[in-house]
Amino acid sequence: MPKDDTHLITAHDVARHAGVSRSAVSRTFTPGASVSPHTRDKVMAAARALGYQVNLIARTMNKGYSNFVGVVTAGFESPFRASLLSPITVALNRQGLMPLLMNADDPLQLEQSLHELLSYQIAGVILTSASPPLSVVQHYLKHQIPVAMINRGHELEGAEVIGSDNRGGGRLAADTLLAGGAKRLAFIGQGTHNYSSRERWEGFRDRLAEVGLSPVAVLDAAPGYDGGLGAVQQLFSASERPDALFCATDMLAMGALDGLRFKLQLSVPNDVQVIGFDDIPQAAHLAYNLTTLRQNSNALAASAVAAIVARRKNFQQRSVHGSIAVSLVSRGSTIE
Repeated sequence: MPKDDTHLITAHDVARHAGVSRSAVSRTFTPGASVSPHTRDKVMAAARALGYQVNLIARTMNKGYSNFVGVVTAGFESPFRASLLSPITVALNRQGLMPLLMNADDPLQLEQSLHELLSYQIAGVILTSASPPLSVVQHYLKHQIPVAMINRGHELEGAEVIGSDNRGGGRLAADTLLAGGAKRLAFIGQGTHNYSSRERWEGFRDRLAEVGLSPVAVLDAAPGYDGGLGAVQQLFSASERPDALFCATDMLAMGALDGLRFKLQLSVPNDVQVIGFDDIPQAAHLAYNLTTLRQNSNALAASAVAAIVARRKNFQQRSVHGSIAVSLVSRGSTIE
């Protein structure tokens, strides 16, 4: 059948052109459906020849939900949070799903936008930010929409929680600094309200307590580079200065590094060792050469998407609480 711009190509047209059944066409374009490679090749060749596109609206009506997954994030200035978006998109695409991005930075618009997601008959929601109120999450669960929360501490029945091993990372940071000869250790974090920062602090503090040390801490630093810069000046105004810093994020660590070197004229790592957390691209730049704990973005994304897909198949299953290991990336800001 020649392609005719006045005729909307349907799955029946593709089936006739390929010499297969209508159901074979449907299975070919349904992620995870069973179809032989030979049949798939015939259907795809026919679809290309005819210019066929899957009718997503019709599929949504048949399934009761679309192939959109809401991805709710905030803090686009955070390199790590921004870096999560690419692996989330890749993991969704592998499942035949598409991201629908929502910015959680505007609290006035956020709740309305989150409720509007329902009109898209979304297949699920992934939260990479602590901004959305739990009431909205509960609203999705009430409508049997799967929810996966990345690096968020709240536990809700029916919601999946996927996070890095923040406590383990804090312990590893302590061990690394101790191995470099540190005696007076300090922590810079973003407040006990921040789940990830709090978990990293507790792991760090508990590990040092095991060897009889009590770290000092600035727990409520402003987020990002400026927070690290200011916290260093606060910590080093005391008579007994730290000889090692563990920062809850790489951006805090970069601010701390510049404060140590340019405000206080101290040498890193000879005078003060510094460890960050995240392993954002800038951590490897020669200007910082920062030792850090790497979060596995690909594993976080893949686990969140897998949890959404599994709950889509069985909404009543038990919630997943996944912990993804972090790894030490040794660079020039610590002593080996």
